[in-house]
Amino acid sequence: METRNTTTTFTEFILLGFTMNPKINAVLFLFFFIIYLVTFTGNSLILYTVIFNPKLHKPMYFFLCVLSILDLCYSTTALPRLLADLVSTERTISHSACVLQIYIILVVEGSECQLLVVMAFDRYVAICHPLHYPILMHWGNCCKLVALAFFLSFMLCTVPSLVSPITLCYNQINHFMCEMLAFIKLSCKSISSSELQIFSISFITLLLPLLLILLSYARILASILKIRSAGRSKAFSTCTSHLAVVALYFGTVMLMYFDPSSMYSTDQEKYSSIFYIIVSPMLNPLIYSLSNREVKDTVKKVIVKISH
Repeated sequence: METRNTTTTFTEFILLGFTMNPKINAVLFLFFFIIYLVTFTGNSLILYTVIFNPKLHKPMYFFLCVLSILDLCYSTTALPRLLADLVSTERTISHSACVLQIYIILVVEGSECQLLVVMAFDRYVAICHPLHYPILMHWGNCCKLVALAFFLSFMLCTVPSLVSPITLCYNQINHFMCEMLAFIKLSCKSISSSELQIFSISFITLLLPLLLILLSYARILASILKIRSAGRSKAFSTCTSHLAVVALYFGTVMLMYFDPSSMYSTDQEKYSSIFYIIVSPMLNPLIYSLSNREVKDTVKKVIVKISH
C-alpha cells in the first residue's frame, strides 16, 4: 500500500483514462456528469431530509447520514477530476494531489466497510434486543462507533503506506484516477511484497467486516422468523436496504482486491473502480429512499416543498 515517491523524480503523473477518442470522451463526459449530478443530489437530499426532520433523529438515520457523507467524498474525490480530464488533452496530476487522492479513497473505503458493520449492529440490537436498544445505541455510543470506524480505517489503510515508501520508475498511471493498485505498478522493484500487504490489510478491512455483517443478519433472520407474520414485513423492510448496499459495495470491492487477476490486469481494476467509487455512491441513496417508507415519505415532502 505504498504511495510515497522516494526518488522525487516525478513532480506529476499522467492519467491514461479510458481513451483519447473525442467522441467517446464526449459520451463518457455526459454519462459521468449525470451520475455525479444524481449522486450529489441524492446524498444531499438524504442529509437534508434526516437533519431537518425530527422524526428521523434516530441512530439508524444518523449512520445513514454518515454513509451519505462518505459517498459524497468518494464521488467528489474522483468524478470532478475525471470530468475535467475527459474534455482535456493534458491529463496530468501533481504528485501531492495524486497521493492525497489515494489516501482519501483508502480512508473512505475503510471507513465505509466499518460503518456498514456498525449499521448491521444497530439493526441487530433494534430487532434482537429492543429493550436494550435505548441503552446500547444512545447518541454518545453512536458517535463513538463512528469515530472508531474512522480511526480503524486510518490506522489500517493509511499508516502502512506512510511507513513503507517505494521507488517509482514510471509516471503513467493506467487509470482514470490515482488508485492504489494501479499506483504500485509504477514501482521499480517487484511489487510482490506490496501485493501481500494489500491482501493482508484487505482481509482485515473487507472480509472480517463482511463476516460480522453476515453473522448479525443471521441472528436477525432467526429473530424475525419468531415474530408473528404481521410484524415480519416491517422488520424485513428495515434490513433489506442495508443488505442491498452491503452486497453492492462488498461484492465489487472484494472482486477487485481478492481476485488474483486484479493484481495484473490494470484495465480490470479501472472498470471495477467505477462500480464502488462512482456507481455505488449513486445507488445507495436510491436504495434507502425506495425501500424505507419513512425516508421515502419525507423525501417526497421535501421534493414537493422545493418544487413549490
